[in-house]
Amino acid sequence: MSGGRQRPDGRRQASGEPDELYGRLKAFEGRAAATAGTGKDPVNEPMIRHWCEAMGDTNPAYSGPDAIAPPTMLQAWTMGGLSGHTDRSAAYEELFGLLDGAGYTSVVATDCEQEYLRPLRPGDRITFDAVIESVSERKATKLGTGYFVTTRMDVRADGEPAGTHRFRILKYTPAAPKRAARNGGRNLRPRPVINRDNAGFWQGVAEHRLLIQRCGDCGTLRFPWLPGCNACGCQEWDTVEASGEGTVFSHVVMHHPPFPAFGADGAGGPYAVALIELSEGVRMVSNVIGVPCDKVRTGMPVRLEFLRTDDELELPVFRGGEG
Repeated sequence: MSGGRQRPDGRRQASGEPDELYGRLKAFEGRAAATAGTGKDPVNEPMIRHWCEAMGDTNPAYSGPDAIAPPTMLQAWTMGGLSGHTDRSAAYEELFGLLDGAGYTSVVATDCEQEYLRPLRPGDRITFDAVIESVSERKATKLGTGYFVTTRMDVRADGEPAGTHRFRILKYTPAAPKRAARNGGRNLRPRPVINRDNAGFWQGVAEHRLLIQRCGDCGTLRFPWLPGCNACGCQEWDTVEASGEGTVFSHVVMHHPPFPAFGADGAGGPYAVALIELSEGVRMVSNVIGVPCDKVRTGMPVRLEFLRTDDELELPVFRGGEG
């Protein structure tokens, strides 16, 4: 980025000016973030069941007398819950205190990487160590200027290596808000990420068709779109068009933060975000429109519509009804 970087106080920093804070942050690399941490609960069947129900994952490997836990639950067994973590190191707290004190007070998770070494089974006791693996140089992002901090957690089950979890966050100072300049000054909704795995779905939306993937081997329907079947692993598939009928499986009402682009009146909320169970049996996240957000209820029947939010974007939404 030419012209230098932005300081936490909003002033520009010359490109060649040394970043003294980065030198101090860099010194934390390799220091422990947690030592001899212990999972609050052993791997257990109820948590596996809840996870699979929430994810819509019906793989038979995750139930029955020889059940294993879904590998992607690796981090779940190490989380601190509502009471938080009590095993973070002094170095970890010092690193984040240093960032906060320098004005980088906002945080957003950016990505994670996991490596699986052995299956986890009900009854396994989880222990872990974590290390501050890296701190990036100062980066300018759309959210603001800050530093990416990566921690690596090495997870053990009954003392045996079970997997590795890398978690990366951005600690940043928010960028100054910008006025909407496109589309006649209107605020625009975020653009969907379209890639080779989901391009067909968005092509269907452009044609006012809601397409669901169907496995070419076992016939299992899946949503959202994935490159392979989570029931049998087959990578061959075709599509079926949804009827558009569904019900609200669960929902939340968003009050804060307000996003003007999501409110019909431009006020930015509140608005209802729901997990819709389609009549075909799969679920998708979308907005419920046509009824006040405080009237949305679990089990409410809904009907598919396509909402044009601006000249470049059209989205599938669901109109609520009482019968």
